[in-house]
Amino acid sequence: MTLPSLSQGANLRVDFTRVRVELSWSTRNGVPDVDASALLLTEAGTVRGDADFVFYNHAGHPSGAVAHLGRDKTGDGVTDTLAVDLDLVEEAIHRILLCASADGGTFGEVPDLSLRLLDAATAAEIARFDMTAGIETAFVGGELYRRQGQWKFRAVGQGYASGLAGLAADFGIAVHDEPAGDPAAQSVPTRPVDSPPQPAASDVAPAGTGEEALPAEMRERLSLRKEQVAVSLRKQGAEGTTARVILVMDASASMDRLYLQGVVADVVERMAAVAARLEDDGVMQAWTFASNPARLPDMRVGELPEWLRLHVRPAGDKPEQGLLPGQVDMEAVGFGNEEHKVIAEVRSYVRENPSAAPTLVLFFSDGGVWFNDEIKRELKDASKEPAFWQFVGLGDADYGILRRLDTMRGRRVDNVGFFAVDDIGEVPDQELYDRLLSEFPKWITAARRKKVL
Repeated sequence: MTLPSLSQGANLRVDFTRVRVELSWSTRNGVPDVDASALLLTEAGTVRGDADFVFYNHAGHPSGAVAHLGRDKTGDGVTDTLAVDLDLVEEAIHRILLCASADGGTFGEVPDLSLRLLDAATAAEIARFDMTAGIETAFVGGELYRRQGQWKFRAVGQGYASGLAGLAADFGIAVHDEPAGDPAAQSVPTRPVDSPPQPAASDVAPAGTGEEALPAEMRERLSLRKEQVAVSLRKQGAEGTTARVILVMDASASMDRLYLQGVVADVVERMAAVAARLEDDGVMQAWTFASNPARLPDMRVGELPEWLRLHVRPAGDKPEQGLLPGQVDMEAVGFGNEEHKVIAEVRSYVRENPSAAPTLVLFFSDGGVWFNDEIKRELKDASKEPAFWQFVGLGDADYGILRRLDTMRGRRVDNVGFFAVDDIGEVPDQELYDRLLSEFPKWITAARRKKVL
């Protein structure tokens, strides 16, 4: 039985110890050559050395956990296969990225690109992910990762316009310079990177942002994360992009657990790096919502610790000492899910406060979406406005119309992105920023062409 294709960002349990990963595509004249590969990553999100890159010139990992089995022709298509024995994966390895590279063209020229995960013993299909691409020449199709002692699979679908060298550099390896007449040499790692990327000169805190006032550890995290945001933009050919960033956080009753566990505060800190990189002044507007929307005080990067303490609060929270200046009465915000109200309020703000830069709205929710028609109407009307709406689902829940907005007709431009993760705290920063920023640069191009910007 063929399972429905997973959506980008979806994940599922893997209850088999030995699996096969099949990368498939249709072939005809002019289709680039495609190769499957795997990167075995530590908790730090990097390889330990050359041996952790498995591909056709290095077909087996020393542990026996991953092997490149090679290609098979199937009618009008080709399948390149990796074998993974999860019982043999070393404790130091936390993720296995399932990658591909294209030689002689881009993945946008590769038809019917898909990744299937199979039980190696029975060939039964565990998961299938149908992928689309554009100018990318390297691709992360999916990943196998550990979560509380359980292996899971996630559909990633992240492309790299910078090719295999760009993908490799992100995960701690470099590639040989390509010798004349030897394109395969692009795929050979040379050495591990000894330290994480250091902030570029352009990442020095702009005057007035106040980043120097942050606690040392938070300042270091922010600096590294800003560079990771820049890497994500470079992958899309959008280096140097500036934008106004608006954060919207669900505070409905079902979110209480994520607030109490510190997950929401961590998400906000990670989004502060997006604002610090994209905003000239490091200021981010913010809203919270449940039954009703409420605007929060602007978040200034240099005031992040105090802002988190005062304003990242769950449904119904009422401080014993009473509300402090700027704090929202969370009892008045309520407990339900009425996304359309906060969407309308943010839209009004964008219209009434024009910006020379485009607006990126980062909208986090744990689902329970009921007002489908109202949300659809708001976002359809918003397609004529200079803002892109990136929705992130926090969990495997009912997201209603949000999952279907990419196919919604009647918009001037596709102004919405959506993906869901059930464990955002486990998603590495670089992967999260890659997903957040994968559609925004494309929207900017389309919005300018359609005179929205």
